[in-house]
Amino acid sequence: MSEQDQQTMNFEDRRAALEKIAGEIRVCEKCPLHSGRTKAVPGAGRADADIMFIGEAPGYHEDQQGLPFVGASGKYLGELLGKINLSRADVFITNVVKCRPPGNRDPLPGEIDTCMPAYLQQQIDIVKPKIIATLGRFSMALFFPKNARISKIHGEPLRQDGRIYYPLFHPAAVLRNPNLRPVMEEDFKRMLALIQEVEEVSDEGRDEQPPPPPKQLSLF
Repeated sequence: MSEQDQQTMNFEDRRAALEKIAGEIRVCEKCPLHSGRTKAVPGAGRADADIMFIGEAPGYHEDQQGLPFVGASGKYLGELLGKINLSRADVFITNVVKCRPPGNRDPLPGEIDTCMPAYLQQQIDIVKPKIIATLGRFSMALFFPKNARISKIHGEPLRQDGRIYYPLFHPAAVLRNPNLRPVMEEDFKRMLALIQEVEEVSDEGRDEQPPPPPKQLSLF
């Protein structure tokens, strides 16, 4: 799909394009992860969402249901969204890799390098989120400097190429370490200001009307 086609897509076009990619993901055999999956997990949510959450990889419950963040981490993510008056239906949620790694191990570089350009980048191009919120260090590493540490840069937005990238702890890390819970909730609440920021930019764009075409003077 060309960049021009992506620019002119309406909501139904986006939804159809995402479903096409989801169909490809469900039968994908591009890396060894496919051999151990129950179900691939393409992602779910609003096709034109302003916010896209990107996790690391599906876990046991996601692998069983084919949906992202449906276990304990997903329940907590839903609670966090509620704190900023959003639901899962308002955002798009996906992962860096779309199949569960064996034993819930970390995704390997080769798996990420295969899945990211084949599927995740296409999803980003179609949804065109104004904010990409990374959940955990593997998705953070796609958009932030290689030496960045989530413990240092969480909650610090990066504005680049007309988009805001926002690094967050992975919900599973917070569930393992309850001391992170207040920090995670404050980082989430800070997203309210980012949402306001992108809404104001959108409003300014709508207010800017193109200049009228020049009038051709009559010769008679």
